[in-house]
Formats: sequence, C-alpha cells, structure tokens
Amino acid sequence: MEKGRIFKALSGFYYVRTENNRVYECKGRGVFRQKNITPLVGDFVVFTSDKCEEGYITEIKQRKNQLKRPPIANVDQAIIVTSVSMPQFNQMLLDRFLVSIEAKEIKPIIFITKMDLLSPKNREKIYDIKQVYEQIGYDVELISTKTKEDLSRLKKYFSHKVSVVAGQSGVGKSSLLNALNASLLMATDDVSLSLGRGKHTTRHVELVEVYDGLVADTPGFSSLEFTGIGEEELEDLFPEIRRIKNQCRFRSCRHDQEPQCAVKNAVTNGHIHKQRFTHYLNFLEEIKSRKPRYS
Repeated sequence: MEKGRIFKALSGFYYVRTENNRVYECKGRGVFRQKNITPLVGDFVVFTSDKCEEGYITEIKQRKNQLKRPPIANVDQAIIVTSVSMPQFNQMLLDRFLVSIEAKEIKPIIFITKMDLLSPKNREKIYDIKQVYEQIGYDVELISTKTKEDLSRLKKYFSHKVSVVAGQSGVGKSSLLNALNASLLMATDDVSLSLGRGKHTTRHVELVEVYDGLVADTPGFSSLEFTGIGEEELEDLFPEIRRIKNQCRFRSCRHDQEPQCAVKNAVTNGHIHKQRFTHYLNFLEEIKSRKPRYS
C-alpha cells in the first residue's frame, strides 16, 4: 500500500505523487463508482501498485473542503484574479466570487491585474477599491505581470499553501501563473475585442508548483450561481455585515425591510461600503426568487 496526493486528473486517470516524489498513474476502484464518489485533485489517497508507476486508488482520506468548479479538494486559499481592463473591472462579479468562496470557508485573496493599462486618473479609483476591501479584511494586490517587483511581492501568498486561482475569462490567470513559473507554459489566449472576454484555455485541473506551494489553474467563467446558499446564510458571507448583525433590533433581520437595522445604519454612516451593501441586497433578492428544487 502506498500513500500520496492526486495532483492531476485526466481522462479517467489520477496522477498521484508520493512523499518521495514518485508519480503513479492510477485508476479508481469500482467501489467509488458504486458509492458515487469521485477522486479529486488535491485528495490524499491510499493506493496499491502492482506495476511500476501504475496503481489503483483504494481509499480517499477525509477532505477538509471541496469545490465543484473546479473539482478540487483540500484547498487552503482562493486567489481571485480580476483585471482593471480587457475585461473591465466588475465589482459585482468580484463580490460574487467572494461570497461563493466564503461559503466554502476558504480564505479569499484578491489580485487585481493589468495595472500597466491604467491612466493616472483611473489608478486612483482602483486604489480606492483596494482600500475598501482591505478595510473589510481581505488581502489585495495591484499588479502587472510585466513588473518583476510585483511578481516577487506575491511569493508570500503561495509559500506552503494549496491555492485555487479563479476569475473571469481573460483576466490573466494563466498569464499570471506563467509569469510566476515560466516552466508551466500554460495556454493563454487574447481577449475577444467584440465580446470583451477571453476564451477558455484551461482544459483540466492540475496542481502545479509555484514558489514553495501548489496552485490549481481553473477554467474561467463569468457568472456564479448561489446554489446551496440560503438567505439566512448570506449575511455571514459578507464579513462587514457578519461583524455587526447582532446589533440589529430583530434577530431575523435581513437588513432590507426591517426598522432599527444596525447594518443599514452602518451604510448610512459610511462604515459599510454602499456598493457592497447594494450587492448584498441584489444577491439576497436573487436567492429569495430562486425557484425551489424538488427531488
């Protein structure tokens, strides 16, 4: 019996790396299919090996978390990559990513890319946005992949961590990872000028080495559904609301219609950013209007 971690899944095969850095091409036992369990990249597994560098996975260790898109397990943090231009910065989409990641109890980090494309006037707007999210408690980096100083500053985020990189198509996720580790040579594609978004260039999930950590590059996508998030949970996925929600008069306050709401007062007083609160209300309405699913 051998132990290791799945670092790549491709066409029904799982590539497992052991502690002594040997790689085995494995398949899952039929018992996983019977139990509707799929091995995921990031899983710690036990496997048997009858042939040199080939084997069968027999056990999947307990996961601390898992994502459906990308299908990956045991993630320490999620790096949300968004760009200032091509495609244009979209704060609502950023907040959707943050809510989705907070729901998985994974630490989010924000990288805003393509800073070299900004005029001095627009730089001030991005610096203001950076300050908003830092005051909430998020780590935010403004970077250009063309600047070595920017790239070297990112090392602290990857060291000894398993990270997932997520963001809208075309924001430069693969370009960023290529800049951090040139040996990866991940496929990149230009942004379509007519659509303002990039083509999907990442075809499978794989953990790759960046500095002293492991990173999964993920397929880009431009929308996120809040499947599995109830309206009573949403407030906890906005840290600035979570911190003061107990100050509201009513315990069941959703911070939209109720009187004597501490959250609405904080928005009025400037302690909660108005745009963030607007996005909270938009997401709340989306969840409320979601059609129920029947089994």
